[in-house]
Order: sequence, then C-alpha cells, then structure tokens
Amino acid sequence: MTRGAAAIDLTPTEFQLLATLARRPGRVFTRAQLLDAVRGDAGESFDRAIDAHVKNVRRKIEPDTRNPRYILTVYGVGYKAAES
Repeated sequence: MTRGAAAIDLTPTEFQLLATLARRPGRVFTRAQLLDAVRGDAGESFDRAIDAHVKNVRRKIEPDTRNPRYILTVYGVGYKAAES
C-alpha cells in the first residue's frame, strides 16, 4: 500500500481491518464484527483490542490522526470507512 509516493507497511491484521472497512464504505462495523473479520473464531475476547489496531492503521494512513479522514469513529458503536 502507498500513501502518496511513500510505501506503507501494514501487518496482516491491519491490512485485513482496512480491507474490511474499505469493502463497505459508510457501513458501521462494531468492534466485535471487526475482530471477527480480522481474527475469525480464534479472535481476542477483548473487543477493545480493535481500538489499538485502528490507532496503528490511522498512524500509518491518516494525514492528521486527530482529524481522521479515512477511518471514522462512530461513538458508542465502532468504526466505518469514509464514503467518497
């Protein structure tokens, strides 16, 4: 993956998270749904673990992590990819 001209290295979990969100822009995913998507049945039982993964992806892809443009938080629910 690239951001501008710079290559971005994502872990397999980060890639799967980003791919899941990108496949359905605008759809809100709960933390549990995202954990299932990235870990399957062998997932972590702590659904807040997804927050750490989102934080890491944002650090890598967002121009300004304080005002994310690509991965948006839906407070009290989970996350969604921004629509075009």
